[in-house]
Amino acid sequence: MVLIRSIDVSPPMVNCSCAWASDYQQLSGLYHCPYTGAVTTRTATLDGFEEDESHTVAFMKDSLSSLNSYGYSPLPLYEYLAWISEFLKAGSSPKPFIISITESNAKRLTEMLVAIQHFRASNSTRLSRIAVEFNSSCPNIKGHPPPSYHLPSLKPYLDVFAKAFQDDPTLTIGLKLPPYIIATQFRDIIECISSYTRTDSGSPTNPIAYFTCTNTLGNSLVFADQTPTPDAKTDMSPFAVPPGLGGLAGEAIHALSLGNVYTFSRLLAESDDPAMREIVIIGAGGVTSPEAVQRMNRAGAKIVGCATLLGKEGVKAFEILSRNL
Repeated sequence: MVLIRSIDVSPPMVNCSCAWASDYQQLSGLYHCPYTGAVTTRTATLDGFEEDESHTVAFMKDSLSSLNSYGYSPLPLYEYLAWISEFLKAGSSPKPFIISITESNAKRLTEMLVAIQHFRASNSTRLSRIAVEFNSSCPNIKGHPPPSYHLPSLKPYLDVFAKAFQDDPTLTIGLKLPPYIIATQFRDIIECISSYTRTDSGSPTNPIAYFTCTNTLGNSLVFADQTPTPDAKTDMSPFAVPPGLGGLAGEAIHALSLGNVYTFSRLLAESDDPAMREIVIIGAGGVTSPEAVQRMNRAGAKIVGCATLLGKEGVKAFEILSRNL
């Protein structure tokens, strides 16, 4: 069991926000899977993302890795709230939901949070069953680079979450981060988040309860002949996904993701800010085996998440990851 502010994740394994957590059937499978401790929705926007045939995924033939060109869910936030309400009313599991959200500006993000908070407040049992994760790191949105790589772009969104947390300290808020490669990037994020710590209520508290490290590695290229079915793809394009470039995931980024988890874990533990030392890390990136789960734990992740293996194996992925643990 791992407690993240008001939600209990037991067992400490989740799906990451991804295309395989998009619809009712997928969420139902994840919700009823005994090997997941929480269910994370695909990243929703207020009105839904315009998805077309260029948004897809390809798996690689020589490793359990993937490249995707997906954006966000084509389904709007209210669809996810309706489905989650149905799951919670059925009462078949105490499992919490993590609602992954993002928007193009802070005003629309505020509207999403208002809707989620109204949903949580409509039933007191939902306060400990609903968390929010801000996807600040999708690399595939044209004209909208991931704000987590540019702090002046990130701060208006963090301001929104800080206000929501000030109004309701029971709200569990997570931040899905991209892969970083430079030491100053890690320190800058830590300093930025720490600037939101409040002490006016007694003990120091920070709006952010957890980090998910990491999202996919953007600007990655895979050719069609690197996939299991190259002939069908090369007739249309030499690339594995139509745009050519996409977000790399799975085993190909495992070492980088481990490094991010380890670095953030160390910086959080060494922080002079007591609230920062309370932030939990969900380790994601190349979690394709029980050994990978153990490596994430050793690097500092208290909870482990996966997406590529889920896309490859379905919810059986979590049984595979739980073997011999």
